[in-house]
Amino acid sequence: MNEIVEHFKAQIDKEIIQSPSPVGMWLGGVLREIEEGKVVVDFTVKSEMANPAGMLHGGASALIADEMIGITVATLNMPMFFVSVNLSTEFLFGAKKGDTVRAKAEIIRKGKTIINAECKIYNLEGKLLTKASSNLVASGIKKK
Repeated sequence: MNEIVEHFKAQIDKEIIQSPSPVGMWLGGVLREIEEGKVVVDFTVKSEMANPAGMLHGGASALIADEMIGITVATLNMPMFFVSVNLSTEFLFGAKKGDTVRAKAEIIRKGKTIINAECKIYNLEGKLLTKASSNLVASGIKKK
């Protein structure tokens, strides 16, 4: 049994309010699905996440993707922390302030020292807004 996945399963369809990531709590996502190596979370575009045109800021999209990838790596229950080496992000379409976007992240390849993961962000009609990929490396810092 994966205790991290089981912990998160109790939060399905609820806003994520208990997380070791303060930025994750600020984003205020609602967990929709979780299993080892896959996570789906809905986010409402807040005014603080928007650019001057009232659209989801590219930096906020990248933040959502990075946070989602981090949660997905956590579901692997590895013995140490993994940190991002890179984050490649493509912005394809926009979302307006007040819109809900759905972020889907999954592990593509899990190694002992390097993990490759992807996150795709959609609007609720299923249109792909942002896609991101990241490589993460074992930090050498063991989890407690």
